[in-house]
Amino acid sequence: MAVQSQKMKILCLMQILLQRTDEKHLMSATDLCNALQEYGLKAERKSIYADVEALQQFGLDIVQQKGSNPGYYVAGREFELPELKLLVDAVQSSKFITTKKSEELIRKLERLTSKYEAQQLQRDVFIYNRPKTGNETIYYTVDQIHHALHSNLQISFQYAEWNVKKELQLKKDGAAYIVSPWALTWDDENYYLIAYDKEADLIKHYRVDKMQSTTVLESERVGKEKFRDFDLAAFAKKTFGMYGGYDERVTLFCHNSLVGVMLDRFGEDVPLVPVDVEHFYVKPLVAVSPQFFGWVTGIGNQVQIAAPEGVKRQYKAYLEDIIENYEEKK
Repeated sequence: MAVQSQKMKILCLMQILLQRTDEKHLMSATDLCNALQEYGLKAERKSIYADVEALQQFGLDIVQQKGSNPGYYVAGREFELPELKLLVDAVQSSKFITTKKSEELIRKLERLTSKYEAQQLQRDVFIYNRPKTGNETIYYTVDQIHHALHSNLQISFQYAEWNVKKELQLKKDGAAYIVSPWALTWDDENYYLIAYDKEADLIKHYRVDKMQSTTVLESERVGKEKFRDFDLAAFAKKTFGMYGGYDERVTLFCHNSLVGVMLDRFGEDVPLVPVDVEHFYVKPLVAVSPQFFGWVTGIGNQVQIAAPEGVKRQYKAYLEDIIENYEEKK
């Protein structure tokens, strides 16, 4: 066999073993010879033994099983099946990864195990109230931010917010934000940039999926001293921040400034019904609980629970219990 064909044969053999074998699916030397024919390559059983030995010396964990069911299979892999299942679950349940990108990533993860075990990765993960984003540009934005972090450079971008038409509208009339990026964090299923705004002399956070036209600048980052004792976990906990209870479709009367908040919480498919020029109704299915009431209270007087009456009474009682704690003792 020519040298080039021999090189191809051992590479194809490695791919066959990786894709078609595992502890429950073995291939004999004859099976491997037949599989190589699919690649237009001829091989004898004797040469298979030598090639397998070479792959073992290379580091591929190929086990030869003898007895009533003899054959070869790849035992140890870079990722074990439970680890791949965990990664698939994380990709499927992540809100900031689009459906299209989720499918692409899962197909790539499937290639890290045999085709038989890959079937166990093709499963649906049911995540309540966790909509997917439709923004494909987020991956390029994240890449730009990582480049800036690695190169110690500032970035510029435009920042957007949702309007009542469910459109992302640029803030500050499209003017550029110029900041020094210092960290990326994934919180409440969203990706955030933590950065220093020199003009305001403040550490700020930005939703990465709302950043547009991100560009890495030539100027070096500033604000390093602000991050010497910076606790990212504590910052995320106090800056971002619902679950449990019984399901109920609740009508919320909201100010237009809360469009983005509602779409973030309940997904972009939730209907928004205009009431007047400044307000709209939204009727999401929520888990009625103290956590839900706390979320509504945190928004303030720009949202009201309009229906049903039973939930309104519970919320009123929730507020009265809180107020009672602040009344002066006689």
